[in-house]
Amino acid sequence: MNISSITWRGKSVDDIEVLRELPPELVRILAETNGFILHDGALHFRGASLTPEWHSLRAALHGESAFHTLYDRIRTTDIPFAQDQVGDQFLLRDGAVLRLSAEVGEVEPLADSLEDFIRRLKDIEGFLNVGLRHTMQPGQLLLAHPPFCLQGSGAGAALRPVPASEVILFHADIARQIRDVPDGGQVVLKFIE
Repeated sequence: MNISSITWRGKSVDDIEVLRELPPELVRILAETNGFILHDGALHFRGASLTPEWHSLRAALHGESAFHTLYDRIRTTDIPFAQDQVGDQFLLRDGAVLRLSAEVGEVEPLADSLEDFIRRLKDIEGFLNVGLRHTMQPGQLLLAHPPFCLQGSGAGAALRPVPASEVILFHADIARQIRDVPDGGQVVLKFIE
């Protein structure tokens, strides 16, 4: 595996059982580096680890907040192997890589294979539409306020690093609430702190 700009690596594999559920190409990557973070949080590639939970493939596949329980369009057989800095998820399904747009719950094809996905990371900003000026600690994602899915958000959104689990649950809740709102429809968001 030839990936540059790794700023954090997972500790050695301690969840051997989850490896049996993964395709060989993903197992090879995890054997070399048990997950990693690129560019201080631009992309997090989960590992075969029991802890920390934010890094655990097992938690993403089978945990209390497994992605297939949070989103209708995620199958139990999908493997949520990575996430970008704002919490969009990358899934392996039938050998292809899909992107889950976390705020809206939509799934779309992104790469023909895991190998293709990794090869295209050479242009991570263009390929994944991420910025490299943000620095997060391992276990954090950027939370956009207002959410990107709202008209007028975009470049004007304030981004702040928060624990990954909070961003994931927030996005899943938004996606659930706006699931039946047509494009251009109106929503009222109430933020409770």
